[in-house]
Amino acid sequence: MNAAGTLWRVRAGLPRLLVPIALAAGLATLVIVAVGGHPPASQAQQVQQIAAGLHCPICKDLSVADSPAPLAQQMRQEIAAKLGAGESADQIRAGFVAAYGPSVLMSPPRQGVAGAAYYLPLLVLAAGLMAAFTTLRRWLRTPQPDPPGAGSPHLSASQRRAVAKAVARLREEEPG
Repeated sequence: MNAAGTLWRVRAGLPRLLVPIALAAGLATLVIVAVGGHPPASQAQQVQQIAAGLHCPICKDLSVADSPAPLAQQMRQEIAAKLGAGESADQIRAGFVAAYGPSVLMSPPRQGVAGAAYYLPLLVLAAGLMAAFTTLRRWLRTPQPDPPGAGSPHLSASQRRAVAKAVARLREEEPG
């Protein structure tokens, strides 16, 4: 065996090795991120995250984090004070919902009628996939009609006998 043949075999086997190596590297990255996690957010970052999830009651389509209104500034200060007192982000949001109603949330809650915003698209997608599957299945099962003149024609019994006699005569006349 020469060096060119060995080199060719090494090159041919390389793509087979790249996929497992890439999968192992991706898995290792996921494990490192999962174990390490994110560093804990500072109080200012937590205030920003909570405020970004709340609508400003005064400003149209602005979050409490982005609003320059004095009420939004008071809400940010209240969030910081509640975080300092040990309340969780969910407790703080629940307090604002109790004070201003569910419309204070930037995203709708996942329960009740508002939960339809999360689940309805998935239901529509599932229904569409089921309809496509059913249609495709019916389409594949339905026999396609033969075009006129294609395939064997439908012959009566007398016509079949006549054809058989003609074929037999042709075979008798064949040389050989």
